[in-house]
Amino acid sequence: MLELAPYAAQAAASQGRVHRESAPQDRSEFQRDRDRIIHSTAFRRLEYKTQVFVNHEGDLFRTRLTHSLEVAQIARSIARQLNLDEDLTEAITLAHDLGHTPFGHAGQDALNACMKPFGGFEHNLQSLRVVDHLEQRYGGFDGLNLTFETREGILKHCSRKNALLLGEVAERFIKRRRPSLEAQLVNLADELAYNNHDVDDGLRSGLVTLEQLCTVPIFQRHHDLALKEFPKLNGRRLVHETVRRMISTLVIDLTHQSAANIRAHAPKSAEDVRRAPGLIAFSARIEKEQLALKQFLRINLYQHYRVARMSSKARRIITELFNALLSEPKLLPPDFQARARDDKPRVIADYIAGMTDRYAMLEHRRLFAVEPV
Repeated sequence: MLELAPYAAQAAASQGRVHRESAPQDRSEFQRDRDRIIHSTAFRRLEYKTQVFVNHEGDLFRTRLTHSLEVAQIARSIARQLNLDEDLTEAITLAHDLGHTPFGHAGQDALNACMKPFGGFEHNLQSLRVVDHLEQRYGGFDGLNLTFETREGILKHCSRKNALLLGEVAERFIKRRRPSLEAQLVNLADELAYNNHDVDDGLRSGLVTLEQLCTVPIFQRHHDLALKEFPKLNGRRLVHETVRRMISTLVIDLTHQSAANIRAHAPKSAEDVRRAPGLIAFSARIEKEQLALKQFLRINLYQHYRVARMSSKARRIITELFNALLSEPKLLPPDFQARARDDKPRVIADYIAGMTDRYAMLEHRRLFAVEPV
């Protein structure tokens, strides 16, 4: 096992859990967090939640689950190079999308609009809510009772209003301090992963073409390098060779730039990291290229009329489900009905956010279809 840098999060010095438990045997506190997340119900549901394409549109498109696994692989490999805690990095990564709605960002936007009079909805806050309250697996507490460091890393962004409500885990947003380097790394690895796998899925779907992508500098450069090494390459192999080179370039750049930032600020402890500016970062050149790729994907893939059609259906499904359940909470399953007596809108949001794509569509048909379902 590699020795951690002094500025890494230290499992033995964790700020602990909300509910006290005996120390784990033969694994660290952060390993226990990772294991609990993998065994959670919310984690399994990610297999059937949209990344860009709804699950039934194709077997090979990314889902929230495969996205989370790809981010974990990238983040863990960089954490090793920087001598950070790999288990904490992986735990944050695997939990970062647990609160995502069905149908991706279209579902989140619709649920947020429904919840606007009741405090709004944001999947990042919902991920923390899942691990703190909604998972029901243990006799002594609700949630997964994760360490402070994992919970803080899951909370990627937060308004001051919500931070005041959440207490210690959100204190950094009030004091304008940074989270651990492991949490900072997950944020960038997430962006790195989805930009590149959305390129792959966009090409597989036929919604974007190689010719279009070759107008994007970072793609064209790696596409040309792949053809230089393999002049006769085409089809899926050419796509894979291009994307893997892009990922390699981005991982190396993120690792080297972050290492340089750490050397320049010389943090001596994890507490020093909190007082420093963000240290995990791409170089200015690569950051500019990443932004160009992101803008291309937004215009040519995420706003493509075929994606927009499914997004429109998704918003309608989520909105109609919410309104029906709000007006008639007896339509909720019995355990949700009992909880809804205290905060009906939030419990309905919990129920809908926990749905997979196909369950949301089935539930919508059950409530609104006239013919038998």
